[in-house]
Amino acid sequence: MKRIKFVLPLITLVFIVFFSCSDDDDDGVIVIPPRERDEEAIVAQEEIEEFLETHFYNYEEFENPAPDFNYKIVFGEITGDNTSKTPLIDQVLSKDVVDIFDENVTYKLYYLKVRQGEGDEITYPDIASMSYTGMFLSDLTVFDSSITPVRFDLTQVIDGLQAAIVEFNGASDYVENADGTLTFMEYGIGSVFIPSGLGYFNTPPISTMPFYSQLIFNFYPYLIEKGDQDSDGILTIFEDLDGDGLELNDDTDGNGIPNFADSDDDGDGRLTINEVVANEYVIFPGDSDPVLIENEVEMYRDTTDDETGEITIYTIVFTDANNDGTPDYLDDQL
Repeated sequence: MKRIKFVLPLITLVFIVFFSCSDDDDDGVIVIPPRERDEEAIVAQEEIEEFLETHFYNYEEFENPAPDFNYKIVFGEITGDNTSKTPLIDQVLSKDVVDIFDENVTYKLYYLKVRQGEGDEITYPDIASMSYTGMFLSDLTVFDSSITPVRFDLTQVIDGLQAAIVEFNGASDYVENADGTLTFMEYGIGSVFIPSGLGYFNTPPISTMPFYSQLIFNFYPYLIEKGDQDSDGILTIFEDLDGDGLELNDDTDGNGIPNFADSDDDGDGRLTINEVVANEYVIFPGDSDPVLIENEVEMYRDTTDDETGEITIYTIVFTDANNDGTPDYLDDQL
């Protein structure tokens, strides 16, 4: 599969603190307390399910695409001439997602899988280049979109979008057109219906977004890069030590910085990148995979040369100098 990296910047979310002046003290401020997250979750689910029961998407166009079809998801209300359409509630999938601020609150996240995608699988710490459209559930007004692929660090996007994207794959390949644009093949196509607790809750990134908005994102992932957010040589997915799919709760040295963002995971003063050994192996079609030594783990592999089929395999050896069963980069007792 061909590889390309877009140089467009990541979208940065600016969180706004809202306050109002007190009538009794012109110099004071009153911070509006947030709603209870469990109560808001109930309201959000009701709003989303009502939308899913009363709206449809252009599934018939996907079933019999016209030559000029753009493969974009469009929603409509089931009314008038559309009363025979299949409602979204009969077509969506769902998964349970725990609130990162309150583990006692669990959301039922609905997402629409129009096409799985035939390329690389997507995991939560990946960098995904994709186009997207963000809308308000209430009236389908678009508040953000990009036709040109944007690179997203999935550890930095809102939880609802992250939880849905990982259910999809990227594009199987692409071709470069004469005008320099790219055409992607068999990429994922999906939508997610995000309750406010998995979105922006009471901290909307733009002034035109109401508090506690339920959102819809249509997304089209193309290229997937494995994330190593702290550049320590260990892919972030391998820094999820307890394997629960949450990158924020693994903090070996307890310094408040999760391992995936911490360049010194065990806090011993030696950088993680200097406490592991990185290796590269080049193989060609017909070659056997390299035999890895003890505690050596493949991080990923990449097609180096499409014409020859040359593949580079990247690995990390988790050394254990004192043989105590704890890798050096997690052991502060060396």
